[in-house]
Amino acid sequence: MSTAVAQDTINRKAWRSWGARRWFKILSDWTDPGEAAALAFVADAVRDTPILDVGVGGGRTVPMLRKLSQHYEAIDYMPEMVEICQHNHPDIRVSQMDARDLSAFEDNTFGLVVFSFNGIDAVDYAGRRAVLAEFARVLRPGGMLVFSTHNLHGPTYRENLTQFLRLPAWSNNPIRLGFNVARTVVNLPLATINYLRNSQLNREFDGYAVRVCAAHKFGIVIVYTDVPTQLRELKACGLQTEAVFGNLNDKAFQPGDPLDDVNWFHFVARKL
Repeated sequence: MSTAVAQDTINRKAWRSWGARRWFKILSDWTDPGEAAALAFVADAVRDTPILDVGVGGGRTVPMLRKLSQHYEAIDYMPEMVEICQHNHPDIRVSQMDARDLSAFEDNTFGLVVFSFNGIDAVDYAGRRAVLAEFARVLRPGGMLVFSTHNLHGPTYRENLTQFLRLPAWSNNPIRLGFNVARTVVNLPLATINYLRNSQLNREFDGYAVRVCAAHKFGIVIVYTDVPTQLRELKACGLQTEAVFGNLNDKAFQPGDPLDDVNWFHFVARKL
């Protein structure tokens, strides 16, 4: 099995797990300060234009994007997520579609494409480039792209099994304490197995890294990158970066800003 297929298989298994489906069913319209700032940055330019919401999951981004435009399309490559999102938001249309192949849409269709929650990191390097090329194709000239991606030099890149090597949270409530102990007893062996198995895919190359991530008990393998590398890839696709935000605050990065505490970036780019 190729590395790309293995990564795809692992991640799809995580998304269809009971825990993921339960989580996406109850997920609200939560956002982080950087994502809110990125969407505010593009709001005036994209208002009332067609919007494509990629990797919509349970529909976290639906309310905030529909405030910008009612011309709204949502897609996800997991049928389970399509079903959940359609249940959570019955008044929108959600289609099953892979961002690596958006051939259902014509060139120059959308004023805004959004791929949030680091969804682009779930596919391999070649798939990632295919995703960006498809975004550039379906965007109108002057159209905007907002997406997030994990920081190669951030805290989450350094996650390891110590995330799970901790005593259960104390509670004076014996039922709650028992639950916390049981969760630790179950989670640690599962996380250990996933980490040892999935970390075999870990590698670094040319400003990127593929690495097992602590989310879903080390049940997903994602791509990390840095700002210079992502800027270069966007430019190669005909996309001009307008701003980069982090997850911690609403300030766009300036050259020389420290980035080691940033978990993920929100890139804002414009089609030339």
